[in-house]
Amino acid sequence: MRKDNRFQAIYKQLLTLHGPQGWWPIRATYHKHDYDIPQTPEELFEICVGAILTQNTSFKNVDLALHNLREHNLLNPQNLLKASEILVKTCIKASGYFNQKTKKLLTFTDFFLTLNHRKPLRNELLSLWGIGPETADSMLLYGWHEPIFVIDAYTKRIFTHLNLIDATFKYEDMQAIFEDNLPKDYILYNEFHALIVEHAKQFYSKKPYGIKCPIKSYLA
Repeated sequence: MRKDNRFQAIYKQLLTLHGPQGWWPIRATYHKHDYDIPQTPEELFEICVGAILTQNTSFKNVDLALHNLREHNLLNPQNLLKASEILVKTCIKASGYFNQKTKKLLTFTDFFLTLNHRKPLRNELLSLWGIGPETADSMLLYGWHEPIFVIDAYTKRIFTHLNLIDATFKYEDMQAIFEDNLPKDYILYNEFHALIVEHAKQFYSKKPYGIKCPIKSYLA
């Protein structure tokens, strides 16, 4: 199948516009060109916790929740399971939906401890209560460096606005379009997803979407 070179071109344009984003920012010394994180099981667990907490909220709120968990030494799977649910809910309250997210965190943590340092299958993650495709793919991409493209609301919003994907497509259909038209490279997928989020914050956060979006003029 012939590749649509516009996807790679947009990636390069976004990188020129916004520069490297350096996701996942899990520690103060994290450098934007450091793609080796996570380097420890603790960092991996933190990324997975963050992927759950970021459901239906901004990363600013997640960052506060992660800080609270860290202050109580709960970014450790064993400690998190031993903690009272009231304490966990209090720590993650800033991320919203804290009752549901506490259940999701505890369910995932039980599973995480069974992995014994192996990479989970995508279907295994999707079988867990509260873990959908976007959350599972975020874990696999940012945590396990699996070259799998994350589709979020911003991605759908921007690329349907640019008429590059159909709004009626399912998650996996949209994902396939990106993966079919880009090199299979977890670093590229990491940066592209983060760049999409940054671009959306600037040009697609409020209606009417895409006002003064430089990508639109580039594609015209």
